[in-house]
Amino acid sequence: MAEPQNHLYLVDGSSYIFRAYHRLPPLTNRHGTPAGAVYGYTAMLWKLADGLNKADGPTHMAVILDASSKSHRNAMYDQYKANRPPPPDDLVPQFPLIRTATRAFSIPCIEEEGLEADDIIACYVMAAKRAGWKATIVSSDKDLMQLVDDEAGIDMLDTMNDRRIDRAYVEGKFGVGPEKVGDVLALMGDSVDNVPGVPGVGPKTATQLIQQYGDLDKVLASVGEISKPKLKQNLTEHADNARLSRELVRLVCDAPLPEPLEDLALKGIPPEPLREFLEDQGFKSLLNRVGGSRGASSGGNSPVDVMASRPAPSTPAEPEKITVDRTQYETVTSEEALDRWIAEARARGLVAIDTETDCIDCIIANLAGISLATEPNRACYIPVGHIGQDMLTETPVQLAKDLVLAKLKPLLEDPAVLKIAHNLKYDWVMLAKAGIAVAPYDDTLVMSFDLDAGRSNHGLDDLAKQHFDHECIAFKSVCGTGAKQISFDKVPLDAATEYAAEDADICLRLWQRLKPRLAAEGGNRVYEMVDRPLVASIGKMERRGIKVDRDYLAQLSGTFATEIAALEEKVFEAAGGPFTIGSPAQLGHVLYERLGLKGGRKGKSGQYSTDVTELERLAGEGVDAARLVLDWRQLSKLKSTYTDALQAQINPDTGRVHTSFSLSGAQTGRLSSTEPNLQNIPIRTEIGRKIRDAFVAEPGHVLLSADYSQIELRLAAHMADVPQLKEAFRAGEDIHAMTAEELFGTVDRDTRGKAKTVNFAILYGISSWGLAGRLGIPREEGKAIIDRYFSRFPGIRTYIDDTLAFVREHGFTRTLFGRKTHFPNIRASNPNFRASAERAAINAPIQGTSADLIKRAMNRMDGALAEAGLGDVRMLLQVHDELLFEVPQGQEDAAAKVVRSVMAAAAEPALTLDVPLDVEVGWGAHWGAAH
Repeated sequence: MAEPQNHLYLVDGSSYIFRAYHRLPPLTNRHGTPAGAVYGYTAMLWKLADGLNKADGPTHMAVILDASSKSHRNAMYDQYKANRPPPPDDLVPQFPLIRTATRAFSIPCIEEEGLEADDIIACYVMAAKRAGWKATIVSSDKDLMQLVDDEAGIDMLDTMNDRRIDRAYVEGKFGVGPEKVGDVLALMGDSVDNVPGVPGVGPKTATQLIQQYGDLDKVLASVGEISKPKLKQNLTEHADNARLSRELVRLVCDAPLPEPLEDLALKGIPPEPLREFLEDQGFKSLLNRVGGSRGASSGGNSPVDVMASRPAPSTPAEPEKITVDRTQYETVTSEEALDRWIAEARARGLVAIDTETDCIDCIIANLAGISLATEPNRACYIPVGHIGQDMLTETPVQLAKDLVLAKLKPLLEDPAVLKIAHNLKYDWVMLAKAGIAVAPYDDTLVMSFDLDAGRSNHGLDDLAKQHFDHECIAFKSVCGTGAKQISFDKVPLDAATEYAAEDADICLRLWQRLKPRLAAEGGNRVYEMVDRPLVASIGKMERRGIKVDRDYLAQLSGTFATEIAALEEKVFEAAGGPFTIGSPAQLGHVLYERLGLKGGRKGKSGQYSTDVTELERLAGEGVDAARLVLDWRQLSKLKSTYTDALQAQINPDTGRVHTSFSLSGAQTGRLSSTEPNLQNIPIRTEIGRKIRDAFVAEPGHVLLSADYSQIELRLAAHMADVPQLKEAFRAGEDIHAMTAEELFGTVDRDTRGKAKTVNFAILYGISSWGLAGRLGIPREEGKAIIDRYFSRFPGIRTYIDDTLAFVREHGFTRTLFGRKTHFPNIRASNPNFRASAERAAINAPIQGTSADLIKRAMNRMDGALAEAGLGDVRMLLQVHDELLFEVPQGQEDAAAKVVRSVMAAAAEPALTLDVPLDVEVGWGAHWGAAH
């Protein structure tokens, strides 16, 4: 039997260091030395080494670092990397500790004077190829993509986006194979490393030139054939810079290896060197993992295990007293000032940003200006789109928008500078429209939501008051209200600067307050693994939008209007005469006085309650008027909310509807949407299907729907450890039929329907009264069914009891990914408030974990589709447990395979579920046909 092939993993240590530095707050070790980056790097390397050992089986590994800031490239070009700011002062003393941390894992840490880390990696990759080994580079650095070689087993692993980078990915990114990437890079240059390239040649043009002529030398030799005068001139005048750039991006592949390949063998993680290092640094939480304690990636986690880890205080901390000095804010109207702010942001390694626009819809909004903050009270506003308030007001002096965006683009895309924003999704879309992909980033709205869901609002003004007892300038104070309200682009620059710069200033201060809490209160896991990456995923979806058939909607509105009129006549007939159906007061009078129905409840206003619960009660008692009013209400709401409103919401430029998703709209972590709200389209009704039919694919495409099947029941089986349910899901059995057999001893249409109701109702903490009402049976029978359910599935009873005990003690629940949901009313004296909180708390860990899973799938989806050569497949919508895609015709089967695979594996490698996640996929010309 042949020996297994050796597999070398080479970790680009620099990228790990800067990610770790920006991910964690400024921490110190027990000696008082800055250690935030050391802690983050240690945790990341541990996760990588441990996870790879289990999943991918590397045989050899090394971490590669830069020995110094100088290399042979500086001798070739003295301006190479000249624009890079020095590392932050508090990071410099952490570099030696990071090297010590690497060696504490018994993993070689390699660096070499005169060579950059990329060169050392290239040398080891070539040596591995010669030895017949596979090699994986743990990095997403574009320069290293020159080394990818599918035939030789050389690929890259982008741990930030959890994706493998192979030849297909490189070709998708650059339009050429790995062997030509250096030629493309030479033409386009690199502002981060100060590689000159050719002015006016961006990635698209560089790719087209290499595709057409073959390589850089042939491009430069064929300048006479190029028809565009400016491009021809630039290539001619800057040919030497292009050749120099080709040498600057060329990797050294033949230097002697600092350590032999064989010495890089991965032998696991011996505990003693690591224990000694962690004890010396005082990293107690990491120290607890040494010696066999179960890590986060272990399977079979119970909800109580996860929720019980690091319980946090149930009440927020006291406000921090701050001083906001708006007189310090600067209005930037010169290039010199803009360059100064950009340099300051680079030197700090972080910057808070905020965009101001002329309307709240980021898809159609125009940019009015951008604010930056680098320290408290150190903020500016850069106006780019302000206009006069009227014909008599002059346009204020400001920099050209294209100039500002061109100068900000390298900063906002610089991997060494953390960008901080509040509700970044809006700013991300605004800047993406300008061709800027903001990264890396933190979002203080998402941080607040992950820490305090259920116990606070997450708007910037609300958080400023809560955390700092500070009143931000109100939008209406600068823009007015009502008929006299003006758009922000008409606000005078002095007032605009105070308002906009304050937002960036408060956002930065909020980040400084919330970032340490993420680590201290166990919020890092859900923030980093689920919610933070979602900002860009959702931003892309919102920009894509979805096509809607306007003519079909108009026809459907007419049909609904006719049906509503017919329903009105039926309501009047059942009610004994006409009245205003939409008036609760008149409806209550009709039901309880004109018709003389019993059981009416009056509120404090003296009016009878006519809410949906009350009408459903009456309808269940056979009151036709109540049933017809419910139908009238639903149809009227759907007509106004969808068939009428959707026509007005079609973007005239794209012909598509661009819904806005909120990352903090639902307490349990589910996404919500507005303008329009797509979460409330009825799922199983004929009317809902008709509305879904209005969402259509572009010509030559289909809509593909992928829906988790019974995901909450599957999670309940895992989290409550119910053997019968787990086995049934593994075997692919009908779970409702199995429950009917357990509860009623027989399976038919009636008992299966009841079992389905019970299965879902139990997970929402339903009472015997509630279940009886849903099934139309006496309360005693409802109680008996619940008792029988718990006797058949005792794990469910234990899960509910343990969840309630935990939330009563700590005030919050946790999902399997650590998402907290707070329940302030769990100890309320009002029994109705308390019971409502208990019902919500029972389901929160399950529904929240379901939300976490589909978010993780969304974050991985674009990368997985691109890797499969399906880059034209576009993820458009997320509604509950469903994802909707637009797929070119002919790619349906391939897309379905990738989508199903990503969604089914969404939990991994963070945790292993005891049940499979089943995904139902369908497609068609419109959403109704796909669903």
